[in-house]
Amino acid sequence: MSDSMNTFEYDLVTIGAGSGGVRASRVASKVYGAKVAIVELPFGLVSSDSVGGAGGTCVIRGCVPKKLLVYASEFTESFEDAAGFGWHPPTTGHDISSLLERKAKEIERLNGVYVNILKNSGVEYIEGKGLILDDHTVEVRCQDGSVLRLSTKNILVATGGHAVKLNIPGAEHAITSDEALVLDKVARESIVIVGGGYIAVEFAGIFRGLGAEVHLMYRADFPLRKFDNECRTLVAENLLKRGVQTHSGCNPERIERLPDGTYALHYRNMAGENETIVAATIMFATGRKPNSKGIGLENVGVIMNEKNGAVCVDEYSRTNVPSIFAIGDVTDRMNLTPVALMEGKALAATLFGGDSTKPDYENVPSAVFCQPPLATVGMTEEEAIQKLSGEIDVYVSKFRPMRNTLSGRDEKTFMKMLVHVPTARVIGCHMVGPDAAEIMQGLGVALKCKATKQQFDSCVGIHPSAAEEWVTMSAPARRVLGQGRHQPV
Repeated sequence: MSDSMNTFEYDLVTIGAGSGGVRASRVASKVYGAKVAIVELPFGLVSSDSVGGAGGTCVIRGCVPKKLLVYASEFTESFEDAAGFGWHPPTTGHDISSLLERKAKEIERLNGVYVNILKNSGVEYIEGKGLILDDHTVEVRCQDGSVLRLSTKNILVATGGHAVKLNIPGAEHAITSDEALVLDKVARESIVIVGGGYIAVEFAGIFRGLGAEVHLMYRADFPLRKFDNECRTLVAENLLKRGVQTHSGCNPERIERLPDGTYALHYRNMAGENETIVAATIMFATGRKPNSKGIGLENVGVIMNEKNGAVCVDEYSRTNVPSIFAIGDVTDRMNLTPVALMEGKALAATLFGGDSTKPDYENVPSAVFCQPPLATVGMTEEEAIQKLSGEIDVYVSKFRPMRNTLSGRDEKTFMKMLVHVPTARVIGCHMVGPDAAEIMQGLGVALKCKATKQQFDSCVGIHPSAAEEWVTMSAPARRVLGQGRHQPV
């Protein structure tokens, strides 16, 4: 029987009330008048097969709580720098239990806010585990043991992802970012963080700022693979200057619990020699995988990536099953919260607005909240050389921030701008330094508008500020030749 001959209870049932699922559901309901239900697991700070919560990873165990802990850890820097400005800050120590208590209350508040946003938008919020039974039926297994069956014209999978551990002996002794966000003892002890991505680098700064002895171990020469190489180098330097002990080119082999309750991480160093680090906590920040298992996708033949289980979708977020769609981290396209929001809004317009809309992944700004932060938009120098044809001018500015002239802090701000010479287009901006994320958001608008170097130059700078450097770069540091065949989009 065709869909047109069926009467469905809902126009859309969404499984997963994270950023993307919430955006798609509330826009579909409030803007386009669709009848929508959303299914989400009960709230909890640490995720599991039975614990989730409205707001998803970003709000509960990702971006938001992480940024709150970044703020907390930055006070160490402020107290140290204050002496250079004539202040004598207190040195009474830090109460991490108080911080975590206040953080937890804020996360619980935001979880309630997301539930209310959905309800106020006309979306039916159902707490339980969602399971796809067929192309148009979602079963919800509620916490009280009851079971609901929802018939729907469309199903949206927005279940996000989860942290994964290395497959080595003793991995069960390690924690992930979920547990790290509620860890109340590490500030007084030691931690080894395994991984070189943004999560690893951010937590290294957090725990070091809160007073822990921190080791950061990664396989590459520098952390933050896929980011601009000069930025990566500077981030690694800043980690060392702030007291993080970095171990590059290393491969963890096993974790051993010692009689005193600490843990030994046995690893092979860059030279191939066996070494060991002993710490109170071992954390794996070694990647994430989509939450695609156990929700019934296999029942209806939805195609998933064989390597990591990501749900395969077309440019409109539709799976190979015409009534089933997927957005956000479960698709493993561009795993950023604002991208999931974009995908959700685009999907609502496609399904209910009569406007087939593709998400636009060009020139998406992003940031790493290391200390000081890194932010970027557009192509890296390495990517531009590989993909584009024609010459590329590389503008670089590296300077001591004004605040550091009195504080004495030994850190410099770094900025890089890439300009495609044949078109004069600015094709990439990269920054490591204070307020990098705030500055890069504005540059993202410029690149979306296809701004040229001349247009940057015509803008009057705000003085004194770091941001004015972006409109005063007068001469390129070097010119490189693109090896690709494409022009800027």
